[in-house]
Amino acid sequence: MASGIYHMGDDEALSTNELITLMCRALERKPHIWKINRGLMEFCARLGTLLHLPLNTERLRKLTENYVVSNAKIKAALGIDRMPVRAEDSENDKIVLKLKVKN
Repeated sequence: MASGIYHMGDDEALSTNELITLMCRALERKPHIWKINRGLMEFCARLGTLLHLPLNTERLRKLTENYVVSNAKIKAALGIDRMPVRAEDSENDKIVLKLKVKN
């Protein structure tokens, strides 16, 4: 395989909430996902920007934006059409968690 940067990821995108749920399942813990009004969060972030607090508009944008990468390069290098392991497969939870934590 040629040297280079290869993105390792599922063929399907996962939401942040789905990723948190998978990681908690692998750790045998209950996920704690809070549903907070969007307007309230944006107000808190704007206030954080004005007061130079850790939660500001830039951080909120980074936490809530879509981050999808292509794994086409690694699949082409390996000569496969689909990745052999999916994060959503329950028997692979601990394997996927170890892969994600090490990076």
